[in-house]
Amino acid sequence: MNLVLAQTPPEGPPSPLARVMEALRFIWAHRPEELAAMLGIIVLLAFVSRVPVSYNLLNLVARWRTAALTALAFTAVVGLLVVMLAFVNGMHRLTVTSGQPGNVLIMSDGAIDEAFSNLATADVPDIENQAGILRDDENKPLVSRETYLIANMPTPNPPPGRPKRRFLQVRGVDDPARSAIVHGRKLIDGGRWFSDAGVSELPDAGPNDAPAIEVLLGGGIAREMGNDRWPDEAQRGRNPDRLETGDTFMLNNRTWLVVGVFESTGSAYDSEIWAKQSLVGKMFGKENYTTLAARTAGPKEAQTLRDFLVKDYTKSKLAAFVETKYFENLSETNTQFLIASIFVTVFTAIGGIFGVMNTMFAAISQRTKDIGVLRLLGFKRWQILVSFLLESLVLALVGGLLGCAAGSLFDGAEANSVVSSSQGGGKFVVLKITVDLAVLSSGMLLALMMGFLGGLVPSLSAMRLTALDALR
Repeated sequence: MNLVLAQTPPEGPPSPLARVMEALRFIWAHRPEELAAMLGIIVLLAFVSRVPVSYNLLNLVARWRTAALTALAFTAVVGLLVVMLAFVNGMHRLTVTSGQPGNVLIMSDGAIDEAFSNLATADVPDIENQAGILRDDENKPLVSRETYLIANMPTPNPPPGRPKRRFLQVRGVDDPARSAIVHGRKLIDGGRWFSDAGVSELPDAGPNDAPAIEVLLGGGIAREMGNDRWPDEAQRGRNPDRLETGDTFMLNNRTWLVVGVFESTGSAYDSEIWAKQSLVGKMFGKENYTTLAARTAGPKEAQTLRDFLVKDYTKSKLAAFVETKYFENLSETNTQFLIASIFVTVFTAIGGIFGVMNTMFAAISQRTKDIGVLRLLGFKRWQILVSFLLESLVLALVGGLLGCAAGSLFDGAEANSVVSSSQGGGKFVVLKITVDLAVLSSGMLLALMMGFLGGLVPSLSAMRLTALDALR
């Protein structure tokens, strides 16, 4: 049986300007208080300023180099924040979307990760026949027998800047079609399940060559390994973006043949290679199963089965996890990256604020006579403060929009990382950097806050100047 996904032609990605406009609409829909406060401050300042807004605009035009550098400082800080938050967002989406709510992952007692599990083979048939596990049309339990392992693969002819080795996640399964049903995986057009033997004879193989091991690739690792094509003259002319059905690669001194590629779903399984369990288990010295993935009717039934296996199953001690909870536990890395992003953002924002202060102080020192004239014309101190503060916020608004637009260009880019738990389990994953509206809205709010704080102190300094002091 072959599962094929009917795909519709994807729409083109939205432009950076469209993303920024969507971000503004998102802020208004989800953060109306913050946006109303920031925009309200700008509108209020423009309304009560009394100093003509045209005066500020003319000064920005006259000092366009300084104004441009200040806006670029905002752009750099906001763009950096957007990319860092988008990376964390991509990791978060990967961990929360990887599991099936009705699946239970069953491992050996004490295992906190599949890599540390070693199930007794004799226990497997009894575990599969427990109540609550769904069955197919042939009355066979919907359980995927799996051996999860990590393989160290040298990268062929790595270009400058790319690692010389990579760690591949290999999942040995007995029945790929059954395992795909349990995990909700589908093959894209042109693929097939690997055979019962799990190997194929290649047309150009020599008489002494071992048959190629048939494998199924996740969409993410297929794209990652596709980067190895460019130095390989023999494979030029094929899809440079990813490995496809019919392609081969070398691992552990054997040729591996791609017989299918899974649809990319943005989950941790996108970073895995599936092959025949009896072959890869023996090859890498891990012949027992590490995991049984059992399908139940839903989240409630999955939790019931998990509790039974952990507390009441008597034949042997087991560790069991509802699959969604298992991947949620691998969010420790997300927290670490988020803390690091906040740390870096705080320091870059402080630097940006001081940069704005420096620019505004320089502007005030160049316009002391203007301030004196404004005072003689009857403008009050607070009106001059409002005028300079409004100028700072305008620069922040422009720089924030440019920063969000620049950061959105990284949306959809792929990155390698490791998701892990505080207990030591972890997986190497290929994730997509995700710039969504929440990330863009955070960038815009940061820009406006920087503009307000950076322009406040210089504006207070300008307000304290008397007319005579300014004209001297």
